[in-house]
Amino acid sequence: MTNLDFTMTKTNEYDAIVVGSGISGGWAAKELCEKGLKTLMLERGKKLDHVIDYTNTNTPPWEFAHRDQPTQADKETYPIQSTVYAFKEATKHLWIKDLENPYTVPEGQPFSWIRGDHVGGRSLMWGRQVYRLSDLDFEANAKDGHGVDWPVRYKEIAPWYDYVEKFIGVSGQKEGLSQLPDGQFLPPFDMNCVEQHVKKSMEAKWPDRNLTIGRVANITQDHNGRIKCQKRNLCFRGCPYGSYFSTQSSTWPAAVATGNLTLQPDSMVESVIYNKEKDRASGVRVIDANTLEVTEYNAKVIFLCASTLGTTQILLNSANERFSDGLANNSGQLGLNLMDHHYRVGAYGTIEGFEDKYYFGGRPNGIYIPRFRNVHDQHPDFIRGYGCQGGARREGWHSGNQRKGFGADFKDSLTKPGPWSFGMGGWGETLPDERNKVTLNRDKLDKFGLPALHIDAKFRENEYNMRKDIKSSAAEIIENAGGKNVREYEAEGIPGFCIHEMGTARMGHDPKTSVLNKWNQSHDIKNLFITDGSFMTSSACQNPSLTYMAFTARAVDHCVKEIKKGNIR
Repeated sequence: MTNLDFTMTKTNEYDAIVVGSGISGGWAAKELCEKGLKTLMLERGKKLDHVIDYTNTNTPPWEFAHRDQPTQADKETYPIQSTVYAFKEATKHLWIKDLENPYTVPEGQPFSWIRGDHVGGRSLMWGRQVYRLSDLDFEANAKDGHGVDWPVRYKEIAPWYDYVEKFIGVSGQKEGLSQLPDGQFLPPFDMNCVEQHVKKSMEAKWPDRNLTIGRVANITQDHNGRIKCQKRNLCFRGCPYGSYFSTQSSTWPAAVATGNLTLQPDSMVESVIYNKEKDRASGVRVIDANTLEVTEYNAKVIFLCASTLGTTQILLNSANERFSDGLANNSGQLGLNLMDHHYRVGAYGTIEGFEDKYYFGGRPNGIYIPRFRNVHDQHPDFIRGYGCQGGARREGWHSGNQRKGFGADFKDSLTKPGPWSFGMGGWGETLPDERNKVTLNRDKLDKFGLPALHIDAKFRENEYNMRKDIKSSAAEIIENAGGKNVREYEAEGIPGFCIHEMGTARMGHDPKTSVLNKWNQSHDIKNLFITDGSFMTSSACQNPSLTYMAFTARAVDHCVKEIKKGNIR
């Protein structure tokens, strides 16, 4: 709780409240509205409408004042956000201002908390890679003893993966792999000639390795009223064609069409209100981002989808006499087991022999090599595994940035494509570990007067051993394809930077060791559901957004059935 004056609050009634409007929040709102519940979706950031507010979507880089690059002033205002791949002059308005929204970390132990600041959240700026988890992932904790056992298995989630994929549109190639189940795919994007060459050479030498086109939430044919991808590769600015899945293009309009949605931006959820007599969550307390006016909203059910760290911050700040260590935290697990994928490690090199070939357009996708370590045989140095992403391209005019020269001959040389290169990096699983945790720092307040999060997390021995293998495996795959000047690379491993944070309100069988049951429902408070990355019991190595969506749709289905049975009042 804060020191704000709550005496002038108002009360508004809804059937359901969804906190957050990103990938999970949008799905929760859509499903609740389509099932007939009057739903309030709260977003801490500003309103941002589809197409209308994509103000930079068609602006070429040379028309920006700073050629679409962040300035030094931007880096000072956004010291964390400006380090991410999608932060440009064209997109900086989409990111949260770090100076106004601080958090703390132990000295010498950085964590990159990457956040959107608008309706739709990171669903506008995500990488759109969508992969299913398999029983290799759902069974991992139980088999090797790290974390607690997932209370679900793949067969329970598979129909919900189907349901989500059919709605959002996923382009991809079926491969028949047990560790990466196939889905409901639209036609895949094409791999270029060098990628096909690397695939052929790798699979010939290592039959247990597979190279496929990435499975991506960009549609390759018109789908659900959205126009197929134009291959502009300007996705992070917002797509006016609706060619990739976002809250704006997909779940928000679906919810609006029911007539059951109320969307309220600029609404910072301070806490969840707990009714001790009824032992339930009765609503949420909201601070207006512009006026700081405080309002209470009541509902039959609450879905927290504010992102892993956002949801955890709300629950910690909702502590009361009944739950002194954070709301719905009888287990003591709230805030623990923070995970993020480790990446920025791999190899690259040049590939000769394809100088007469080129490609067309800006394909918004790369290749994917599914996990091949610890699928059948155990690696001696680490458990779990990694998948690799990357691709091949030809050097273009940008090469002139690093070359000396002037005059007509130099300029003419920039019009000719350079050599082919192929690069790949690993996205590695991080083990659940209670030492990786978040707490409230009441000595540091944000612009709303709320306690900042203190994030204490780092990669450990298993992750660093895995990174060694990622580098060497990437290099050997490129060398096997005839790569020249092959170089391994590894940037500093900073948790959070992969933007796949998860795990701080995990699901599990036992209320003593987990926050949520198998339905994403609080063990302690039956009308409270959490369906963002908080619920993840392990991280697997696949990009997790598809899993969030599938579990969200499943949780809403269960919730509404429980309401009809009278088990949630």
